Order: sequence, then structure tokens, then C-alpha cells
Amino acid sequence: MSKQYDAIWINGRIATCEQGYGLVENAGIAIKDGKIAWIGLMNSLGVSPADSARDVYDVQGRCITPGFVDCHTHLVFAGNRAHEFEQRLQGITYEEIARQGGGIQSTVKATRAASEDDLFRQSMVRAQALMKSGVTTLEIKSGYGLDWPTELKILRVAKRIADTLPVTVKKTFLGAHAIPQEYRGRADEYVNLVCQEMIPAVAKEQLADAVDVFCEKIAFSLEQTERVFETAKAYGLDVKCHAEQLSDSGSAAMAAKYRALSADHLEHVSAAGIKALAHSGTVAVLLPGAFYFLRESKLPPVELLRKHDVPIAIATDCNPGTSPMLSLQMMLNMACTLFKLTPVEALVGVTRNAAKALGLENTHGTLTPGKTADIAIWDAAHPSELAYYMGDNPLHQLIRAGKTVST
Repeated sequence: MSKQYDAIWINGRIATCEQGYGLVENAGIAIKDGKIAWIGLMNSLGVSPADSARDVYDVQGRCITPGFVDCHTHLVFAGNRAHEFEQRLQGITYEEIARQGGGIQSTVKATRAASEDDLFRQSMVRAQALMKSGVTTLEIKSGYGLDWPTELKILRVAKRIADTLPVTVKKTFLGAHAIPQEYRGRADEYVNLVCQEMIPAVAKEQLADAVDVFCEKIAFSLEQTERVFETAKAYGLDVKCHAEQLSDSGSAAMAAKYRALSADHLEHVSAAGIKALAHSGTVAVLLPGAFYFLRESKLPPVELLRKHDVPIAIATDCNPGTSPMLSLQMMLNMACTLFKLTPVEALVGVTRNAAKALGLENTHGTLTPGKTADIAIWDAAHPSELAYYMGDNPLHQLIRAGKTVST
């Protein structure tokens, strides 16, 4: 006799993350064909778990959450920038390092020189580390090529990671990450290349889901950012923005104008920029790892974001220069301790709101019947514990699309 469900997890404390924690006590969650089929109190199941599902797992009071979503990473790159970490500790600023040809440019040089296979091997290690922290969905940006052959190589590696690991990968084209050395003093010409050749190729070959721009005084101007956004939208691609990280450039409002999926960093965003984000529904992605690693002092205006009901997501910003972070769990703690988010805000920030920042709010990010069965089970009695501990990994079991993941 066939069973109603493929599997059921019983006797858990479930945080659905639909509204706040969305806690359901003494509860179970069942899956069918990779989707969540039922969530409820154990006494409402109607039949015994063994009669309802092929496989039964007793979690014995453990906490169950949605699988985590890391909605901002630069995971595919070659080499590292540990020497720049030393420079910053000696007082040299991020902007000074960038102007000296370091920063993004040094990673561009290493990434251009790496073979696709080498790049894949190095990046796989980072992707697997993120999965070990409960991640079932992640974004991977390009942007360390700044020429078409290398940007294409990075996007191919991102696809290989998605094809190899049990993780959902959303790919973002970040050709407008920095002005390449060969275009120094000719930024508009490089933007022409991005808009006239790179974005059309990305769209034609379906290499990415969105286009991002680093809008900042050391990168691209507001006018150049708008050109990239206009081109991306013309080709049917979503847009995202590295916005207001080092200065108030007006890029958050620009992102809102084009209904960007997200505006990321936002330490220097103005009240007008926040109001624009609220009107557009754009997600504010906060990156406490970069804030910590750069020893920034200007906090993102969390209270204003709350006041205007702007959805707040949290991500690792995994990258070699400003946030070499490989644990989204750690970002929960940092978001609370550095940015004064509450534990529930932090958890929603790596589940429901992070999924929205990738355009996946209809399929991922909450434990809701009908959504993809991405589930994390934790050796924790309450979800607040996930933002409490550092240096420990309480992940007990990870399920992606209904199948247990080996990390």
C-alpha cells in the first residue's frame, strides 16, 4: 500500500519563518516529491507516522528551520588576499589599496590566470563549507574577470558547482565590479563593453539570473550604474546593487527605481534611499562580515529600515578581500552583536528575506506547504540558539529538495 508522504520528521520544534519565528511546538513536517506536503501538530496528523510516510525520523525535540539562503557571495575566485589584511591592520585603507592596484584587481589577476578546473576546485571547498553551516541555496556573483573570457569562466564554474553539489545556485553577472586596469581612465568605454557585448551574451546564453553593479566612488558612477540597469532590464534580467557601502551615492534610490531585487551593504544609505527601497519592495541585504573585517564604524541604519518595513536579509559576502567568511551561522551572531538585530530578525534574514532577495520567495525561504523541501534540523531547543553560539556547528541534518544532504 502506497504511503501519503515520502518522509516525515516528527516531534520537532518547527520555525516556519512565515511570520517571525512562526513556531509550531510538538510538530511534524512531511514531504512528497521534493515539496513540503504537511506541517502541523503531531496530534493533528490523523494516523500514525509510520502509516502516513515511507520514512519516519524522530528529531526528539530538535529545532527545525528552513534551509539557509546565502543571498550575496563572490564565491568563485582564485587565490586570497591575506597580505592586504595585514596592510589594513597597518592603517592602509581599502580605498588606498584599491588605488594601488590591489583589492579587486589583484583577485582579477589571479582569477584570469587560473584554469577553469583550478577555479572549480578552489571554489568547491568554499561552497561545501557554506553548506555545512546550513545553506541549501546560495548566490554566486561573477566580477573577478572584468573581461568576457574570465567572466564566462566564472559563470561556468558557478554552474558546475550547481550541477555537482546538492545546492540551489542563483548566478549574478557582476561585470561592473571594478574598472579593469586596461580601461583605467576610460570607464565609460568599459561600461559600453559591459552593456553592448557582455550583458547581451549573458542573456542569450542564459548564463545568469541577474545583473549587479558596484556603485561607488572607487567603482562606477550613478550614471554608469543606470546604463547597466537599463541594459539588463531590456534583456529581461533582474538587477541588484552594491549600494552605499562607502558613501551616500544615491544608488539605493537608483536600485529602487529599477525595482532591484536587493540593495546590498547600505552603511551610508540616506533616509530618502530607505523610503525608496520601501516603496519598491527591494530587499536590504546587510553584510556584517564585511563590516567586521574592514573594521567599519558607520552602522547601517537598521532602525530606519525597521520603521519603513524594508525587508532585511543577511549574507556572508564571501569574498577574498573584505569578507572571507564561510559560515552563515556566524553571520547570525554578527548581525545581532554588530547591527543589533534580534535573533528572529537574523533568522528571517537568512531564510524568508534572503529568498526574496534572490527572487525565490514563492518557492524557498519558509517552511510552507507547496514550497521546496529545503530543511535544516539543529541540535538546538530554540531557534534563538542559532544566533547565540559561535565556534560550534549545531547542524544535525540538512535536507535539500526532500533529500538528505551529505556535507
